Parts: sequence; C-alpha cells; structure tokens
Amino acid sequence: MFSFVCFSQKTMLKKTTIKTETMTFGVGGTLTILGAPNGSILVENWKRNELEITAEIEVEAANEADLALLSKTNGYILEDTFNSIKIISVGTHDKDYMKKVAKKFPKALLNLPWKIKYTIKVPAICDVNITAGRGDLKISGIEGSIQLKALETNATLNLTGGSISAVFGTGTVNVNIGSRSWRGRNADIQLASGTMNVKFPQNSNAQITAKILRNGVIENLMTNLFPLDRTKFTEKSVVGKAGNGGAVLAFTVGDGNLKIE
Repeated sequence: MFSFVCFSQKTMLKKTTIKTETMTFGVGGTLTILGAPNGSILVENWKRNELEITAEIEVEAANEADLALLSKTNGYILEDTFNSIKIISVGTHDKDYMKKVAKKFPKALLNLPWKIKYTIKVPAICDVNITAGRGDLKISGIEGSIQLKALETNATLNLTGGSISAVFGTGTVNVNIGSRSWRGRNADIQLASGTMNVKFPQNSNAQITAKILRNGVIENLMTNLFPLDRTKFTEKSVVGKAGNGGAVLAFTVGDGNLKIE
C-alpha cells in the first residue's frame, strides 16, 4: 500500500491510496460490489480459485490534515461469507455510515470530490452483482449470473455466455459477444439514454431482439440476421434469428442509437 500527494488545477490537494487484497474464492461463488459515487470498476477472469481486489482511492481537500481525515473515512469494507464476497464502498456519501464512524465529522468536507477505481480478478464461472455510480465499467470473461446497474457509464461488456441483466442510465455501452453460440440462458441489456454498440462473431447463432423506445435509430449490419415469422425490421425494432437461433439476446435503448454488427 502506498500513496502520493499532488496539486490539481484548482489548487486542491489530492491523495491516492492503493490497496490490494487476495482471498479464497472458488468457482461458482458470488461477488457483490456497491461502487463509490464516482470511479471505475473492472472485473476480469483469471485461472486461480481466488479473488484479488486492487482499489485506488482518491480524495481531494484543501490541506493535508483534511486529506488525512478523508483518507480514514472514504474507502471500502468487505463482507466475506462462504464463497460469497461483498465489497461495499463507504465514505462521506453515506449518511448512515458517517453517523456510526464519524459523528463529529466537519460538514465542510462532506461534499468534497473523491472516487475509487476497482480492479478485481475472479474465476470465470461465478456470479457478479454490481451497483455503480458514475464511471467506466468493464466486465470481461465472466460466465455466471451477471447483474449490473450504473447511473452514468462508459461500459464495455466482453461476454461469451451465462445470464446477464444490465440497466444503465446514460453513456455508451459496447457489447462484444465472443462466442458464435451463447453459452448460457439469455441476455437483457438496457440503456436509458446514449449509444449502444453490439458486435457478434461471423456466423453467429442467436435470437436477437433490439429496440429503440423513443428517439433514435437501429443500424443493423448483420447479414445473417433474418426477421421472425410475421415480423419485419424497422429503424426502431429488430426481432430476428441469426443462424440456427438459440438464446434470446435483448438490447434496448430509450433515447439514442443502437448498432448491431
């Protein structure tokens, strides 16, 4: 663990603390992450039956004394039960937490900016549940039950199977399907406002549903995707079968554009 201090353009001091922890986490386990109001989350697979978490916690303040106080308060806590690990971001954004750990905390420091950047490695076959605020989100090589919620994000989802339910507020979502046939149950990825790009391998097998709910258009570049019986493709709705069909993969944008290729 180490930290450094530097000046920002607004003459505020910054302090970044990097923490790395490793713990036993077998195949089929459940990882839950409650992200900070700001920051990024990366979850990727590796071949160990362990979970490794690296967290970069950055706080800002006008002087070193305030930085030290914020560094003690803002961070994360772990809840570890049998093959289930929960990472909970805690700090000045959480009134209940502050009442428990810092009742006389200076009010002037409560709204200062801070963030956490998480990098987490887990076995490929596990369940992941993430609730995030604002910041980048990346999931790579996980084939369990995945549930994602984020307020504002640039998300990259590198997927091959499992079951995924994702709801995003605003931003850009890039979905990369890495297998010709989805190895799992289904996918349902929703974006309220922004741009969603979905890429499939050539000669994919899937049943695909793509919709624009209000404003925007769908750009469909898949040459082997054909409408289901008694349906037709429009600029706001594409419901079809690619190749031999298979799992239902659904993509929805409220306001914005959706590209399938």
